[in-house]
Amino acid sequence: MHTQIVAVTQPYIRTDDNIRFLNAEEFIVYCARVSNPENQLNINTSDKLIKYCIEHGHWSIFEQVSFTVEIQTSRDISAQIIRHRSFSFQEFSQRYSKATGLESFDIRKQAEKNRQSSTEVLNLSKEDVEKIKNHLISSVELYNDLLSKGAARESARKLLPLCTETTLYMTGNVRSWIHYLNLRCKEDTQKEHRDIADSIKRAFTELFPLISTALWSTKNSRLNTNSLNSNITCEDGCNIDHTHNLQPKNLNTGLDKLYALV
Repeated sequence: MHTQIVAVTQPYIRTDDNIRFLNAEEFIVYCARVSNPENQLNINTSDKLIKYCIEHGHWSIFEQVSFTVEIQTSRDISAQIIRHRSFSFQEFSQRYSKATGLESFDIRKQAEKNRQSSTEVLNLSKEDVEKIKNHLISSVELYNDLLSKGAARESARKLLPLCTETTLYMTGNVRSWIHYLNLRCKEDTQKEHRDIADSIKRAFTELFPLISTALWSTKNSRLNTNSLNSNITCEDGCNIDHTHNLQPKNLNTGLDKLYALV
């Protein structure tokens, strides 16, 4: 899993004598003062204005700035992400290009009350872990074999597991991002998706410090500082990193990693 902000609105304001460059957060304040043009470039009280607009539900000012996040995750999580329809997306195509690898993951226990949630990591036997590894290896090998025999990528991809890596770009305005972060940083979000949201929230806080303070300073914001690496865990404490490359020339190296017990 990896996230990074790769693009953000870059405003510049033409005045009578020069061009005034503002950062993204300052531009939100500039737009908020549209009805007071003589004071539009005043950023000295930005924090108070942002807090007022949030408290009184003046959300349209947060629609004036957008930014794009590059997300590297697995196909099961990207399917959840693209359900946020106020965003625009561009995702790696398994029809156009060959799949690149598998994401690490852990196997967790089913939550008793929430039917679409999980709890702590499930302790698996060595036999169970081997079955998982063999299943993933077989899927990858069959995928590569079909491609070598001329199968279309759009057909062969149906054999790949949902932990297959993907990259997507997610673009939205600040209002949409606030909604997304408030929703997906909650504990009932799938862990892998929550890790992504937490990572984006940390970047959001750096990019929009005044907005973040107004939104989350008095709340228990969930910023996960734990390791974001996920592994399959077996009952005697061994960890298996099953991430490997799907390219034929690197397959042997990948299998070595797949079988390596740390």
